[in-house]
Amino acid sequence: MSSSAVSLYLDPQIRDWVLFPITIVMILVGVLRHYVVLLLQSPPKKQPKEAIREQRALMRSQILRATAAWSPVPPTYYKSISQSLSKAYEDGSFLKDGPPKGDEKPTPPNPLSDPNAMDGMMAGMKTQMVMMVPQMIIMGWINFFFQGFVLIKLPFPLTLGFKSMLQRGIETPDMDVRWVSSLSWYFLNFFGLNGLYRMILGNDNAADSSRDMNTPFAAAAMAPQPGQPQDYNKLFKAERDNLEFSEGLYTWTASDVEARILKKYGRVV
Repeated sequence: MSSSAVSLYLDPQIRDWVLFPITIVMILVGVLRHYVVLLLQSPPKKQPKEAIREQRALMRSQILRATAAWSPVPPTYYKSISQSLSKAYEDGSFLKDGPPKGDEKPTPPNPLSDPNAMDGMMAGMKTQMVMMVPQMIIMGWINFFFQGFVLIKLPFPLTLGFKSMLQRGIETPDMDVRWVSSLSWYFLNFFGLNGLYRMILGNDNAADSSRDMNTPFAAAAMAPQPGQPQDYNKLFKAERDNLEFSEGLYTWTASDVEARILKKYGRVV
């Protein structure tokens, strides 16, 4: 039997009691999930002044080097700033824990004993649970009450390659590929409501289905490891060498400015 010979006529009650409820429930669950994630997020903790000073000191050197080739800082002040930063980096004055003593090397902290790391891990686990549990409940609800339902027919032609994606839970090889089952409608909404969430909740929302694809193991692999902090002592030593190198590239923007202005705007006698 060819697929073109099969005709289906859907009861309007399927639209009213299956199609619309699934769509509305998924929209409401996405909005609710967004606000639950916002409630679970703890306010960022203030960093100590020493840690901020450590970060800003490295940033000052990077800005100074980035403008060395055409710097607005006069030569005397540039050399003074560069040498002052180099000496502070060498002495370890900007380090959060003070200058290193002898051959002491910083040891990575244990994440299980660091309250900040533990709070971050717990926040990530709670967010992932809020993401995954509602989707599992909705899928179980659809499988229990609406398994085998045909909900809608797409108005455009499709190839047979889409049949397994659009007709999950229905073993009918002769049915037109454009018919969509209840379970497939769930997946279409799962990936297709992101634009609606962005309109309702903004671009940076927690209802985005792409967040659900990041399992706790994938998120943990992509996140920076709390047991491997940045060694600012090594960074400062490398930055000191970069400052010495950038001094050779230094050029003052106001160098020979009088001659350049006269050449551009002055009259040739």
